Amino acid sequence: MSEKTYQEINARIRSGKAVVVTAEEFIDIVREKGLAHASREVDVVTTGTFAPMCSSGAFLNFGHPAPRIKMHRVWLNNVPAYTGIAAVDAYIGATELPDDDPLNSNHPGEFRYGGGHVIEDLVAGRPVRLKAVGYGTDCYPRREIETTITIHDINEAILFNPRNAYQNYNCAVNLSNRTIYTYMGILKPNLGNAHYSTSGQLSPLLKDPHFKTIGIGTRIFLGGGIGYVAWHGTQHFPAIQTDASGKELGPAGGTLAVIGDLKQMSPRWLMGTSYLGYGATLSVGIGVPIPILNEEIARYAAATDADLYAPIVDYGEAYPNRKPGNLGYVSYAQLKSGKIVVQGKEVPTAPLSSYPRAREIAGILKEWIQKGEFFLSEPVQLLPSPADGLTGKVLKG
Repeated sequence: MSEKTYQEINARIRSGKAVVVTAEEFIDIVREKGLAHASREVDVVTTGTFAPMCSSGAFLNFGHPAPRIKMHRVWLNNVPAYTGIAAVDAYIGATELPDDDPLNSNHPGEFRYGGGHVIEDLVAGRPVRLKAVGYGTDCYPRREIETTITIHDINEAILFNPRNAYQNYNCAVNLSNRTIYTYMGILKPNLGNAHYSTSGQLSPLLKDPHFKTIGIGTRIFLGGGIGYVAWHGTQHFPAIQTDASGKELGPAGGTLAVIGDLKQMSPRWLMGTSYLGYGATLSVGIGVPIPILNEEIARYAAATDADLYAPIVDYGEAYPNRKPGNLGYVSYAQLKSGKIVVQGKEVPTAPLSSYPRAREIAGILKEWIQKGEFFLSEPVQLLPSPADGLTGKVLKG
C-alpha cells in the first residue's frame, strides 16, 4: 500500500470526503474489517484526554498603566505570578499557591485555590484581582497598582504548558499503614485503593507511540480551542514497556509542550483542581488527530485497553524515596473494570482522568475536521522517539 500524505488528507477534508473516526470507532472498524482495509478507508483518527496536568500555566501581558510600572511582584487573586520576564508580563503556574496558604496544614482536607483556578477564572471571563509592586525607575516610575481585570482587559493571554498529555502513567497504590495525600489523590493504607490517570485507548500519545505523526507544529484541540505542539515536553523519555518475558506492554514516558490562545478556550476544558492535602493544579483537555498515513500507524492507532498497560507503583515508600517500586503491570481494561489484584489482594480502582470527557474531546475534534474547520499540520520536526533512548537525570543532594 502506498503512503497517504498530509496534503492528500487535507484535500479530502477540504472537499468533505475525508473519513474521520474516533480512536474507539477505529478499533471497531479494525475488528470488523481488518487492519489493511481500515488503514485504506480511514484518513484521520481522533484522540482525547482530560486530566490534571500540573506542568501548565499562562503568559499574560497586562498592558501599561499611567504612569508606567515595572512589575517586580504580581499577585492574581492573591496567587503569586512570576515576573522576571518584562515590565508588564507575567507567568502564572497552575500549581502556585497564595503566600498565606497553610502548606504545612494539619488539615489535609482543606480546599486550595491556586494558579489553575486563576486560569479557569480568566478563561471564564470572571473578574480577577491584580496587585503589583515595582521598585521604580526613571522609565517605570510607578511603584504599585491594584485593580480588577478580566481576560478581555489584557493584551495577550497565552496558555503554555511545558509538560502535558503524559503518554502513560502509573497505577498508584499505597503499601504503607497510613493514608497518604499525593498528586495521584488520596491513597488508602495497605492497598486500600488504586488510582490511575490515563484515558487508555483514547489517549493521544498511546496512539502514536513512536511519534511518527506528532511533532513540533502539530495542530491540536487544546482547552476547547485550537493549539499546537511547541516542543517535546519536559521529562520526555519515551520507551516501550516490556515484562520479564520480553512481551511488549505498550509505550510510556512521552510528553508534550503545548501552546495556544487562552482567549479561545473554555472553562469546561481548563478547570482549576484542588487535591486534598497536596495542592492545586489545572485539569486540561487535549485532543490530537492521528493521520493514518500507512498500515503501521494504523496498527498503533488500533491498540485497545487490553493491549495497553500501566506500571503499578507503591507511593507509600518506593515513589517518594526513588526506590524500585514496580509491583507489576496492569492493563487499562483491568483498571477500568473497577478492580485489580495486587500481591494477591483485590484492590478497587478509580481514575483521576475522565474517560467520558476524553470521548467528548475526540468527538468534537472529529466534528471540526468533518466540517472543514480544522486541518492537519505536518510537523516541522518530529519528537524524540523510544529509539532515541532518552533517560532522565537524578538530582544530587
